[in-house]
Amino acid sequence: MASNTNIKPDPFTVEVIANALNAIAEEITINLARTAHNTIVYEVQDFCTGLLSADARLIAQAPGGLPLFVGDLDAAVRDGLAMHGVEGIAAGDVLLTNHTGTCGQHLNNVVVYTPIFYKKRLFGFAATRAHWADVGSRIPGGFLTDAVSSFEEGIQLRSIRLYRAGKPDTDLMRVLQHNIRNVEASMGDLHAQIGACRMAEKRLTDLLDTYTPEVVVAAIGEIWDQSERKVRQRIAQWPDGTYQAKTFLDNDGIELDKPVAVAATVIVKGDRLSIDLSDMSPQVRGPINAGRAAGVSAARLALKYLAASDLNTNEGCFRPLDVVLPEGTLISAAEPAAMSWWQTPMLTLIDTIFQALAPAFPQAIPAGHYSDISTILLTGKDPRTNRDFVNIEPVAGGWGARAYGDGPSGTYTLGHGDTYNIPIEVLEARYPLRVKSYGYRTDSGGAGEFRGGLGLRRVYEVMGEARFNGLSERSVCPPWGLSGGKPAYSGAIHVTHQGNRTAYSKVTGLVLQPGDELSFETGGGGGHGNPLSRAPEAVREDVLGGKVSSKAARELYGVVLRDEPEHSVDAVATVALRARAGS
Repeated sequence: MASNTNIKPDPFTVEVIANALNAIAEEITINLARTAHNTIVYEVQDFCTGLLSADARLIAQAPGGLPLFVGDLDAAVRDGLAMHGVEGIAAGDVLLTNHTGTCGQHLNNVVVYTPIFYKKRLFGFAATRAHWADVGSRIPGGFLTDAVSSFEEGIQLRSIRLYRAGKPDTDLMRVLQHNIRNVEASMGDLHAQIGACRMAEKRLTDLLDTYTPEVVVAAIGEIWDQSERKVRQRIAQWPDGTYQAKTFLDNDGIELDKPVAVAATVIVKGDRLSIDLSDMSPQVRGPINAGRAAGVSAARLALKYLAASDLNTNEGCFRPLDVVLPEGTLISAAEPAAMSWWQTPMLTLIDTIFQALAPAFPQAIPAGHYSDISTILLTGKDPRTNRDFVNIEPVAGGWGARAYGDGPSGTYTLGHGDTYNIPIEVLEARYPLRVKSYGYRTDSGGAGEFRGGLGLRRVYEVMGEARFNGLSERSVCPPWGLSGGKPAYSGAIHVTHQGNRTAYSKVTGLVLQPGDELSFETGGGGGHGNPLSRAPEAVREDVLGGKVSSKAARELYGVVLRDEPEHSVDAVATVALRARAGS
């Protein structure tokens, strides 16, 4: 974005413009959530929105939606510019992409973006990404755990112009409508994305009318510079060094006995941060791959959490970051790699980066969190309406303990952000499902002086025939503890059919009959510090609250509780038991 170097807006003008740009990005988010048709968008908030410059650099990205999408809208817009050229994009155009080679994500994540012209000159783009409930995969809704190619996962649309100069391309619209299921709902989400972008065009045009393009461009340049300076100042305070960590995913869904390595080398030098991902596992046959744009975004999100969590997201935040990512790894996979569960390595990678830096920040870095996308996909025909349904929802879990406190329980992953669960009332009204129970998993948080957060257990009764796709991860390498803390429970999936209970890890297209029960359990967070150092009264409160069992209180924490309603602590027996356990 070129600017007139003679124009230097005063700090007040820069601040006003910065807040206006962020407000526009947030208004896109609000507009999209209010007008979308699928619960995965308007309830779960599986989307992101932003403004980009004419050369696809990030001006502002709203804090709502998924943090896992931080700083990756630029890849989609850059591809559109490369495909069509600036001269090939006109006012009123609407472009769309879900191409795995561009975005590096599963095909359900559809980017819709529009150019913003001011007095016939391209100023920038408004962009949205939303999770469509279906894109024509082998099984409704996608999330295939056994796919070996993106061709199984749905229709790929690379930087197509869905509207030309304000008019829809009826041929392309017909292609969409006849290659996806639940057309009405998906088309509703498409038009919600278009409407949000159109609103942003109007708001940005008003801002340019007020301040002129030259002043706004100069202000954006200063905003980027300010963000860069703040991030550099913070990194400069970190101890220089090279930090490494390696963790593992259970398998790729195809080769079930082969764990998949997730490795990161983090180099802090002066005011720059380098994240080297060269030792990541090569791309795999199964659908836990991600593309390069997603891999870079994961590194950016790690930096955001570490050094810019209080800053508005823009191009300047990421200038101090170098990402080393060779082609062909688990998170830079080449086409046609399957990517249904692309989030799985992303979340574990961010957690692994934090684990690498734990020695440098012993008071700040938490233990491992459940870090599993933990998404349920239930599809079928609703017997009440005789209409097809697709229910997609993530389930929250536990976060790792810190050096100063317990980990949060029942919280979505660090890649989910402001994601909401679907309220039971909405779920049961929209879908042929009944939620029989919903609560914390006792003992799922890792033991420690500070206990890891607890995962959840959600039990559904299926009211009509349905098919289930699901994935449970991190059993080979469960959420780890730090400084002597214990690992947490990993997730678990069980289906009860006619009294027979069966466990699953990764499953696609499992047929469920009316009356079957699906129990979906998420992992907890790792503990921090020696469990024998936890205050006995805190252990007692955990037992009273159902977070820790009496057995775990004795065996893991060395706390003896009396067999009475209040479970008072037997102080003498506790001291003796802890002395024996610590010897």
